[in-house]
Amino acid sequence: MIVGETVIGLAVAAAVDPVPWARSQMAFTLAFHIVLVPLGVSWAFMALIANYRAVRHDDHDALLLAQRWSKYMAVTFAVGAVTGTVLSFEFGLLWPRFMGTWGDAFGVPFAFEGLFFFTEAIFVAIYIFGWRRLKPWTHFWTGVPIPVAGVFGSISVVAANAWMNAPGGFTMNANGEITDVDPVKVIFNDAMPLQATHMVIAAYLVGGFLVASVYAAGMLRGRDDRYHRLAFTIAFTVAAVATPIQMGVGDALARWVFTNQPVKFAAIELVPTTSSDVPERLLGKLNPDGKVTGGIPIPGLASWLSDPSTGRSTVVEGLNSVPADERPTVDETNIVHLAWDVMVGIGTALFLLSVWYGVIWLFRRRMPRSKWFLRAAACSGVLAVITMEAGWIVTEVGRQPWIVYQRMKVEAAATANTGVWLTFIGVFVLYAALGVTLILVLRGMSRRFRRAGGFVEGDTPYGPTEAAAADEVETAEQVEERTP
Repeated sequence: MIVGETVIGLAVAAAVDPVPWARSQMAFTLAFHIVLVPLGVSWAFMALIANYRAVRHDDHDALLLAQRWSKYMAVTFAVGAVTGTVLSFEFGLLWPRFMGTWGDAFGVPFAFEGLFFFTEAIFVAIYIFGWRRLKPWTHFWTGVPIPVAGVFGSISVVAANAWMNAPGGFTMNANGEITDVDPVKVIFNDAMPLQATHMVIAAYLVGGFLVASVYAAGMLRGRDDRYHRLAFTIAFTVAAVATPIQMGVGDALARWVFTNQPVKFAAIELVPTTSSDVPERLLGKLNPDGKVTGGIPIPGLASWLSDPSTGRSTVVEGLNSVPADERPTVDETNIVHLAWDVMVGIGTALFLLSVWYGVIWLFRRRMPRSKWFLRAAACSGVLAVITMEAGWIVTEVGRQPWIVYQRMKVEAAATANTGVWLTFIGVFVLYAALGVTLILVLRGMSRRFRRAGGFVEGDTPYGPTEAAAADEVETAEQVEERTP
């Protein structure tokens, strides 16, 4: 009986297709980790803005804000390091055939990312421990390498993903083995400039809205002091400046996709057959019979946006321009199109919110104070994260079935281990624990900071340490004893 059950169990395990599980695990871990990336890239920059204002203008609230933000930043950086490490192992565990074939080229950008990561970690430690040990301007400059390293680290990772969209910089022999790699061409591939710029600006946009949303919620609860207004202003201004820039970069990137990945573009715009005067369809879906139904079509707009020089006569290649096994499935196409609509729709709403903020600031020199603005700002963080996630869905699902565009398909890259579903469960539990712990720690720190009312350390930043203060007191008492 036991032997029979064992045989049945092994048969069931052998029947498990590892490819969907590998894709699901990678998607889940990337979706989780990408939320921490904007904080790692932009929070240090915002803390430095507060730090600069504190030192330059002797601003106590800004100094308090910079100190607290640096501690929040350290926590999110630590959690991001854990989730990023898991992702690194997943490339080998989930995609061994991909790494076996393309690892020599794909691994080049990650080597540089490792250097930037360690640089960032070193200066995070120096900056935090330097609050009471360094002079104000010296301490400020020790924080500058943190956002710089964060930006270049993100560029390195995105360069690897961009290489998957535009592979190059390598030479292969007749056996399909890489014999030579040009690191410069691998990193600076055709997709890298726009894709990396898009992600870095997204980091500042999402990070700014995320941080600002917390203080907007606080102000709605009655915490309308200068400290909260300053925190909101710094974070929201960073996001508001990044938003219109992001829309311009996103438009340029969409046109790059139109030119270089026409099948992905067809999925984005729901174009089943090659044609001109293609409408921009809001929502809607592709049916298995190849017909598009539902949604709101705007005549000719997709063609015009693709190439304004030819306008509505611009020809857009359809999904049928390639064989069925070289394009996204119907379900994948609908996912890509919906994600595109979500990204563009919410991005436009955040842009309008930024315009509202900018107009009030321009004419009244203060942030908007209406309840409706604060409610919208309190939602902006979650909405910005949804927008970023939707953008990555467009990028990754739109490239299907290719893991390396027109070079290797996902099925040929994935592990053959049928037990991969067990690692998915393990990673899910680990990330869930990390997420809950992160939220609890940040909330606990916030409550402790509010109860303290000021600096939570025994010593004031940029002031004398306790030992030095004790020495000064002792010296004063000695002088007093010697005084007749």
